[in-house]
Amino acid sequence: MIRNKAQMKLNIRISTALSFKMSLYRNAVWIAKGLQEYTKSGYEAAAKRFNPGDLDVNLSGRTFMITGANSGIGKATALEIAKRGGTVHMVCRNRERAEAAKDDITELTKSQSVHVHVVDMSSAKQVWEFAQNFSQNNSLHVLINNAGCMVNQRELTEEGLEKNFATNTLGTYILTTALMPTLKQAEDPRVITVSSGGMLVQKMKVDDMQCEKGTFDGTMAYAQNKRQQVILTERWASQHKDIHFSVMHPGWADTPAVRSSMPDFYDKMKNKLRTEAMGADTVVWLAVSADGAARQSSGLFFQDRKAVASHLPLAWTRASPQEEDMMLATLEQLANKLKP
Repeated sequence: MIRNKAQMKLNIRISTALSFKMSLYRNAVWIAKGLQEYTKSGYEAAAKRFNPGDLDVNLSGRTFMITGANSGIGKATALEIAKRGGTVHMVCRNRERAEAAKDDITELTKSQSVHVHVVDMSSAKQVWEFAQNFSQNNSLHVLINNAGCMVNQRELTEEGLEKNFATNTLGTYILTTALMPTLKQAEDPRVITVSSGGMLVQKMKVDDMQCEKGTFDGTMAYAQNKRQQVILTERWASQHKDIHFSVMHPGWADTPAVRSSMPDFYDKMKNKLRTEAMGADTVVWLAVSADGAARQSSGLFFQDRKAVASHLPLAWTRASPQEEDMMLATLEQLANKLKP
């Protein structure tokens, strides 16, 4: 018995040491990759291979929903779609900021087809109710899951869920699931989810999806959520062949969310960050392009209009099929439990 306990302690120490070393490796590789690819100069280098004609489209008659559309990448995406004649449904938490963003977009584009919906994406009940009501009265061609949350202190919603997880993962899961029947009635339906390159340093922790164990780290919680979004996209693509799914990384962009949630990172990188429009470029491309994005396989992870690997080499971040099944079962259970 004593020998078994000693062996168990040794195994734990070895596992902890290996995990620490792997984290150092992942972070080092990711930072080097980010400095080369995720910055403004990385975008400018990638843009040399873009086909400008991919975005030369008329979106009249097509309807787009964008969550978190009142600022940052969401607002930049809404602006580009409205410019091209698409109907835009902005899903935002704060009505005052949403209406101000709508006024900006309308003034710049002269579009009268921009609409505001007030929804807190961290509230499962609100998301369910909104999706059900929207589907009764509207068509939808493209859903853009852009709303994001990075709370740096562990905080619970009124429904008792960790706030980052509730917004980034469960809210995205419920909205997409609830709108699938409506999307399937449209021509060329698409779902685009805005993830983050930070997920590349994370292996999904299916046994701790709400960060209840150990010391809470908002940045790591956010990265876990973004890894979960990538897995969701891959699974949705395999299950729903009549909808085109994609997930993307916008690079390191200068947005209000980055400034408020990651002030130290912003101070160090502010002169190298992409503009909001640069961060939104691949979202827009995935949402509107006929000859580019739509010809790509469903379920892929994109960066700068190109499908890229969703795992760093030798980083051991892949979840097993069983772990993915457990994640989906957890989300389904929570979504059904909180369905009004």
